[in-house]
Amino acid sequence: MKFNTRDFGTLELPEEEILIFKQPLFGFEQYRRFALIHNADIGDGMVWLQSVDEPSLCFVLLDPDGLPGSFSPKLPDRVTELLGEGEYFCWVLCTIPENVRKATVNLKSPVLVNPQNASAAQIMLEQDYPVRFPLSREEATPC
Repeated sequence: MKFNTRDFGTLELPEEEILIFKQPLFGFEQYRRFALIHNADIGDGMVWLQSVDEPSLCFVLLDPDGLPGSFSPKLPDRVTELLGEGEYFCWVLCTIPENVRKATVNLKSPVLVNPQNASAAQIMLEQDYPVRFPLSREEATPC
């Protein structure tokens, strides 16, 4: 499948690699089809979540295992209903303002991906994690 992006030009991925959000991103309910874009130069800890239907809609996702503090979410029971059985990859949405030192991640509502069936969902955790956890070590405190 070919699709246009604002930041990466025209990309092509096999249809089976296009993620279908069974529960869409909060505030972007009309967009359900996304691609994960990896950059080998950056490593596995960061990916872009690019809408295949809207070229200008792209998010930065980070692997929470690389963040300071302890992030051990208890997934709601309904996750299996949404995404099916399997091992899920957990990502957190990153917000990067002009002042990069004020970048934050949303630990309260991670994005889960089931690579076995290319399904995904943004879920709300019952645990008390911050919506705006600072990435800067100066501002971060353990969860």
